[in-house]
Amino acid sequence: MNASIITALAALAGAAIGGLTSVFASWLTQHAQARTQWIAQDKLRRQELYKEFIEAASKCYVDALQHDKADIPALVELYVSVARMRILSSPNVVEGAELVARRIVDTYLAPNKTFLELREMVNSGTIDLLRDFSETCRAEFESNRTQF
Repeated sequence: MNASIITALAALAGAAIGGLTSVFASWLTQHAQARTQWIAQDKLRRQELYKEFIEAASKCYVDALQHDKADIPALVELYVSVARMRILSSPNVVEGAELVARRIVDTYLAPNKTFLELREMVNSGTIDLLRDFSETCRAEFESNRTQF
């Protein structure tokens, strides 16, 4: 075989390998950027959902402490948030949200609280219905951060 043919084939093979390497590196970079963007959007979506749930649960809980008659539209909003969490969140977060919702419904069935009773609940920390839920959400975010 002629040396010039071998040289030409080697040059073509080198160019092809270099081109494929460049294309592959570019694809890997775009794939990593797309994955990072998806993870960031997913985190923001879950943060917004948890924020909405916390706001709705807080309003329902305060209403339940003061009234016997349930605010049905507010409870529906709360359960809609729980249903959305079933799609996006870990089972621990969903379980925590369901527990909060059940406690709120149970609170409507309990006697109304006086201002002095509310003050005692604040001082003892028992008024914070969402502490466990918030900590579960934080743990989920932390586990996702270490996972990626």
